[in-house]
Amino acid sequence: MTQYFDKLETRSPKQRENDLFSNFPIFLIDIMERIPGWKKRFSEIDCSKINSRQLLATLPVMRKSDLMQAQAEHPPFGTFVDTSLLAGNRIFMSPGPVWEPQAPGVDPWQAARSFHAAGFRSGDIVHCSIGFTMTPGGAILDEGIRALGGVVYPAGVGNTEAQVEAASVLRPVAYAGTPDYLKTMLDKADEMDKDLSSIKRAFVSGGALFPSMREAYNARGITVLQGYATADIGAIAHETMHDGKLCEGMIVNENLIMEIVRPGTDDPVAPGEVGEMVVTSFNKAYPLVRFGTGDMSALIEEPSPCGRTNMRIKGWMGRADQRTKIKGMFVDPKQIDQLVKAVEGMERARLVVTREDSKDTMVLKVTGAALDATDVKTKLSTIAKLNGTVEIVDSLPNDGKIIDDQRDYTA
Repeated sequence: MTQYFDKLETRSPKQRENDLFSNFPIFLIDIMERIPGWKKRFSEIDCSKINSRQLLATLPVMRKSDLMQAQAEHPPFGTFVDTSLLAGNRIFMSPGPVWEPQAPGVDPWQAARSFHAAGFRSGDIVHCSIGFTMTPGGAILDEGIRALGGVVYPAGVGNTEAQVEAASVLRPVAYAGTPDYLKTMLDKADEMDKDLSSIKRAFVSGGALFPSMREAYNARGITVLQGYATADIGAIAHETMHDGKLCEGMIVNENLIMEIVRPGTDDPVAPGEVGEMVVTSFNKAYPLVRFGTGDMSALIEEPSPCGRTNMRIKGWMGRADQRTKIKGMFVDPKQIDQLVKAVEGMERARLVVTREDSKDTMVLKVTGAALDATDVKTKLSTIAKLNGTVEIVDSLPNDGKIIDDQRDYTA
């Protein structure tokens, strides 16, 4: 296999734009004919004329809240999915809740390209530590690795001792999963006197890869690259290497259209300005047009030294809203509001997210009368699908903040 996944990666930017937009009106008309949600959304738009990036920007951005509302009104998919194409595949539910289908075909989330950029190759045994139930994270990685020819051990999450035992026997050459769990495995292997030195490379997603964490992995002889993905779109961007060195930022995946818009608006920002990432996907069963990810980034105008010519972004730079990823799972302010309404006597709540010993931690601070912290903790776990501690406090700042992410993304 060559340095590049395919010839698409080295097209001229002009050719890529032409390839993306020459048939874009046909794509829009097709999804309007097949999928009622898109027919209704674009009913007053002449889609036959949307054939450029500039004209694309005239379409409204669909944000997560819009999709969640549509799904609540017309479960499960809000009429934005061609359900006739789902036979033989899976349906997932992410926090929110948001329902996502697996599209037909090999590597439907386009993750194989990201793994190739991280040095994964056909025949590699890969230890995959990410959730394989309810949410699509495990399936996204699994499908991408196997499309590349890799052999997957679907370890899932938790039960670290058993995972270490398995890795010591299978001798995987690579790890895929959340950034911090690899450290958890390596530390546990040291305690158990198990040899995991076979792991030489890793592809991580579902959380922040902090510089200190990457350095610690490098010190162990493990080259770690990260990717940016969402449950709705799949693999959106990934890091690359050149001459053994990490290139700045992330390369946007092929067969997607990336825009950076001013948060809360539909308007693209100037190159280099930080804004919300808006992505258009050509997924036949689950197409998304100008989908607002809620995540912030900025374009890097200079071409990447790795030779790939697609747009380059600075990577994940925070949230445009307060929806926050914790331990690889998103927690939405609406879920905290749901918790407040579910607990009698609770007045207000704030979820504070920090990091301790390279792990995400969360503390729910609540106000109210006659509250039982144990009961609140149980309901938090049920609603958010994550465990955290609960503190009953006298008051909370009146600043509108529901989720307070205090993690330092520069350390």
